[in-house]
Amino acid sequence: MNEDGQRIVRVELGADSYDIVIGRKLGKAIIDFVRSKGYSEKALLVTDSHVKPLYAEQIAALLTEAGLHPVIYSIPAGESSKTLAVAEAIYTCIIEHGLDRRSPVFALGGGVVGDLAGFVASTYMRGVPFVQLPTSLLAQVDSSVGGKVAVDHALGKNLIGCFYQPDAVFIDLDLMTTLPQREIATGLGEIVKYGIIYDAAFFAFLEQHLGDVLALAPEAAIHMIARSCEIKAAVVSQDEKEAGLRRILNFGHTMAHAIEQETGYTRYNHGEAVAIGMVGATDISRRLGLVDEATQARVVALIERLGLPTKAEGCTVDAMYQNIFHDKKTVNGKVHWVLMDKIGHTVVKDDVPEAVVRAAMAGVLA
Repeated sequence: MNEDGQRIVRVELGADSYDIVIGRKLGKAIIDFVRSKGYSEKALLVTDSHVKPLYAEQIAALLTEAGLHPVIYSIPAGESSKTLAVAEAIYTCIIEHGLDRRSPVFALGGGVVGDLAGFVASTYMRGVPFVQLPTSLLAQVDSSVGGKVAVDHALGKNLIGCFYQPDAVFIDLDLMTTLPQREIATGLGEIVKYGIIYDAAFFAFLEQHLGDVLALAPEAAIHMIARSCEIKAAVVSQDEKEAGLRRILNFGHTMAHAIEQETGYTRYNHGEAVAIGMVGATDISRRLGLVDEATQARVVALIERLGLPTKAEGCTVDAMYQNIFHDKKTVNGKVHWVLMDKIGHTVVKDDVPEAVVRAAMAGVLA
């Protein structure tokens, strides 16, 4: 905690290290940061149709005060905007406005905006500065940390992308006051994951402070966002390019991506799909004898109490099972399942029997 009451989480990646700044009223911190970086004057602020009317002008005014001339580019909200076609439209905009190699790209919005803006920043002129200003709880604790940027392909999510670290991440809790309850819940899906894979005490904190967690009470919100970022930063610092340890961050995601794919990315948002996927991964863990029924029940109970789904509608076991082989974590036809052997610790297995996977999938279908 610094003198302004802000929590700073450092992501240690050598020359690509950066700070995540978490707190309220971060305007001065953003201005001071921009002034310190020696950026070119022309800048791009990418946002979406939900966030633009709420915060875009406010952030643009901060960037102007810091000495930049920001161009605001708004995309239609939703996963369907995360495409090469939309990226190309953004390239056209920034080329026409004369942005150069020191022109920063700011991402103001949720995970779609961050992934897309980061992909553009990583590829325009072979890489320009990039700053994350995530406004959704999910983006704050997940996609804004770790440097994964991508667009989707018709055959799968995030198949076209790279690792590209931001210069900084600013998480301003004042930008969360307009978040709908469903968006809070979807962020909590990823937050629960950090307790399951890395920190049993954090999992217990979520169980014991449920009311404050659901209400995003300031102290609870800062703690759970900061702890989530610390855990992800610790993992990413040890394995930036997902060679091994970073796989643990995918707990629940193999089944989640299959659910998202089969429901056209419209029925469930990402955190909801991850919640269902975590129930499935926990069930596989129990079926393999890695955890007992009491541990499984504890995981499912917390997910339910946070208002997240535990069952998927509109899916079939056959289609979900085929979908997992398109997942990025599948190598040489082997699915690398991230499973748990206790709360706070994971194991990765590539030899889970098909019958066990299908049984667990059947268990999460409504």
